Amino acid sequence: MGETSVSEEREDAADSAEPAEKPAKASRAGRNLPAAIGVGVALGAVILVSLFTVRFLFIGIIAAAIAVGTYELAGALRRAANIRIALVPVLAGGQAMIWLAWPFGREGALTAFVLTVLACLLWRLRGGADGYLRDVGASVFAAAYLPLFGAFAAMLVPPGDGVGRVLAFMIGVVASDTGGYIAGVLKGKHPMAPTISPKKTWEGFAGSMLAGVLAGALTLTLLLEGQAWQGVLFGAAIVCVATLGDLVESLIKRDLGIKDMGNLLPGHGGLMDRLDSLLPSAVVSWLLLSAFVPA
Repeated sequence: MGETSVSEEREDAADSAEPAEKPAKASRAGRNLPAAIGVGVALGAVILVSLFTVRFLFIGIIAAAIAVGTYELAGALRRAANIRIALVPVLAGGQAMIWLAWPFGREGALTAFVLTVLACLLWRLRGGADGYLRDVGASVFAAAYLPLFGAFAAMLVPPGDGVGRVLAFMIGVVASDTGGYIAGVLKGKHPMAPTISPKKTWEGFAGSMLAGVLAGALTLTLLLEGQAWQGVLFGAAIVCVATLGDLVESLIKRDLGIKDMGNLLPGHGGLMDRLDSLLPSAVVSWLLLSAFVPA
């Protein structure tokens, strides 16, 4: 199966050189690289402007991204599997989780999550028994996977060094993604999880780990009052969790039989396709930074 995956990568690379089959600017890894870079730079600029002007604007960016991601996930589930999440309660409860995490921390986010679950149970009653457990289960999953995880990113902002915490989190994920992409394109030969994500390789993971550890060591020592060894552990943890997030979303998309969650971002797919590694990384970032660099 590993050989098949490698041959598929080579075929993809050959196809990308043929204008009749794929856009001329498609990269070996299957992305429209110029568009992907442009979108990434634009998103990064918006985040940096928010952090270095009024840092609490970053919470608004999180809230908007979670709302869009929730809508994309709901649409994908409905189109591919006729699973209908309780969209109104999940969207409203998701916003409550994000914004209540600002003044009330974990207690605010968890309280909003529990109330959202109750609202989903009640909302789906009107649809009858057919598919009730399926739809409610998907609704609870969506509420946990997006806004509850996103609330941990919001909780990075309030401390006095919140800008540094957010940057450590974001830079760690970006370094992991960029290092893995470059190493995978240049040296990737051994598939990491061929039945889930054929183009993800162990060489790419090694590139992610190298870049992530370096980014973690630099950000924790230069932006926060952390130690280099803490940065190394932080970076390694971010890489592992970000990679897991990528694989989980790939598995969800394979289960649904779709390529992307949406098409909002050129070169990336949907916004949800960019949140996959960020959301679980936000949880781990908050946990480790709370332990390593107390507010």
